[in-house]
Amino acid sequence: MSQRILFVEDDLELAELIGGFLRSFEFTIDHRADGNNVVESVKESPPDLVLLDVMLPGKDGLTICRELRTFYGGPIVILTSLNSDMNQILGFEIGANDYVVKTTPPAVLLARIRAHLRQTTQAPTSSPQAASQASQVNFGQLQIDVRNRTATYRNEPLHLSTGDFDLLWELARHAGDILSRDQLLKTLRGIEYDGLDRSIDVAISRLRKKLGDDPNEPRKIKTIRHKGYLFATDIWWQE
Repeated sequence: MSQRILFVEDDLELAELIGGFLRSFEFTIDHRADGNNVVESVKESPPDLVLLDVMLPGKDGLTICRELRTFYGGPIVILTSLNSDMNQILGFEIGANDYVVKTTPPAVLLARIRAHLRQTTQAPTSSPQAASQASQVNFGQLQIDVRNRTATYRNEPLHLSTGDFDLLWELARHAGDILSRDQLLKTLRGIEYDGLDRSIDVAISRLRKKLGDDPNEPRKIKTIRHKGYLFATDIWWQE
């Protein structure tokens, strides 16, 4: 069964080029030329991945992304001509999994789409002894169920994007260990850290906010200077 991509792009020539390329790899492409009714469409029939332009007639892509993240857990890849650090940071902040400029070769876009889709269908396999072979982990008031891809904190569901859930699970299943940005990027996105990519930092910041972690003195997901991040093991029982 082919995987379905909802492709929202108002440049019809580009949409035909990219859509045709992806169809040649057996993806089903549902194309929309404006931002109207995209959120309603996803609610009615969730796609496997949303490929989303930013500048759209009707509702813009960033607004759509923000609204989708209130209920949709699948990958959202922003495809845009706006190649700036601030736009990328904003995209990650509101829940996008990736940010790809339109000049990116189609084969590279395909590889990144496949990587995100693999993350939604494959649970992490290697884990420390404490979480070995487990599909659920519990840390005090935090519960994570990787099989059902749900997480609750203080008896309330955490609304996480696919990428954010995978990051939380990766940190939690290595609780007490320091994970570098390079390790996290290789595991979660299949790429090496180039010294500039801030997507992990932005996702960590977003997780901290949802977990009520003080950004100035984080105690749940700690920053270990020059080394990476550490998921604390004891603080969850102290609240």
